[in-house]
Amino acid sequence: MGVLDKFSHMGYRDEGGRREAEWLTLGQAARFLGVAQSTIRKWSDQGRVPAFYTPGGHRRFRRGDLESFLARSGPGRQQPGPSVLLVDDDERMRELVRNELEREGYDVQEAASADEGLAAIEARKPELILLDVMMPHVDGWEMLRRVQERHGAGAIPVLMFSGQVDEAARRQAASRGARGFVGKPFDLGELVEQTKAIVPV
Repeated sequence: MGVLDKFSHMGYRDEGGRREAEWLTLGQAARFLGVAQSTIRKWSDQGRVPAFYTPGGHRRFRRGDLESFLARSGPGRQQPGPSVLLVDDDERMRELVRNELEREGYDVQEAASADEGLAAIEARKPELILLDVMMPHVDGWEMLRRVQERHGAGAIPVLMFSGQVDEAARRQAASRGARGFVGKPFDLGELVEQTKAIVPV
């Protein structure tokens, strides 16, 4: 029996005998607290919000624990910082950048492709897009063009990054309307500073 199954079988009845246990998925818990899923993951990793795991390794949250967290945090509880959409097909790179930006207070969404990124923008418009140039199928330049076509040039600031670091690439980024360009692999400190310059925490 898994940890979650064990807790479910225990019943969790309140004083009135009503069944209290109500397990929420990561997405449901994020909506319940009004924060991004990445923020919930961070809080559960830090032990601030208890999480249990299904046999498949998925996190589940008990509604009562979330209510207790809200009560402890009060009306002035921590709110997500500026929203950043990170678009890169490299999962490890996304995790590295997301962790660094979240430590700085940013609310980070991830997308593994241009198509995912464009869909994420339609669902929730970010305050900044961090966009990898080199991606399969639809590259960063084409995604930048589509974002500008849909939302207007400069409406959503875009910071490009790429393994190509020559001045021609930087000029190309500027000429296409990007707010900045960072070489990849890059200094995370430089990325954070450029992010702060565009959308301060």
